[in-house]
Amino acid sequence: MKILVVEDAIALQKQIQFELVREGFTVDFAANGVDGQFLGETERYDAIILDLELPAKDGISVLRHWRSKDVRTPVLTVTERTGWQDSVGALNAGGDDFLAKPFQMEELVARLHALIRRSAGLAQADIRYGNVSLNVLTGRVYRGSEPVDLTGNELKLLRAMMLRPDKVHSKSELAEQIYGYFEERDSNTVEVYVAHLRNKIDHRFIRTIRGRGYTIGSGESPEP
Repeated sequence: MKILVVEDAIALQKQIQFELVREGFTVDFAANGVDGQFLGETERYDAIILDLELPAKDGISVLRHWRSKDVRTPVLTVTERTGWQDSVGALNAGGDDFLAKPFQMEELVARLHALIRRSAGLAQADIRYGNVSLNVLTGRVYRGSEPVDLTGNELKLLRAMMLRPDKVHSKSELAEQIYGYFEERDSNTVEVYVAHLRNKIDHRFIRTIRGRGYTIGSGESPEP
């Protein structure tokens, strides 16, 4: 899962990045409202953490702009201000949740998971498709009762596909789960990890849709 963090406090940026990467997220950062607005509008993210007090453009204005442009990414707003008016203002501007600073990283991660589950229409942490199950909180994967040992990047791709099993995921969309906005991308990476997932889970579990990408399900013979 890929997260955008729009936060100008460098120390907090690093703390959030450490925690989210440890939880298996891919993270992009913006240190001001203008850059954050651009990334949130032009890149695909599973969720956004948005500070309301930003240089260049404040968080409420950024949030209103996104919603006016039909950007539907779930947004968790954060601020040092603790008045109820601030949380109400953020929610009315289109925010999905609100967290006052200082906060515990465990709560931040839990709220992110909840936002992403809700946006995917899931009420609980366990995702199942056929005999394969994935817990989005722990990252544990099972085929039947047997655990499946995945690398971090393999887990990112599987989680993205299982969260939206009816969607055809293009190679570029799946690559975004692995690479940040400023990282150089290897065009063969997704094919390699899809092959690994098929070998570890089932060759029929991930389908290739010619000219479009990959999806979860059986039926069509898998292709490289």
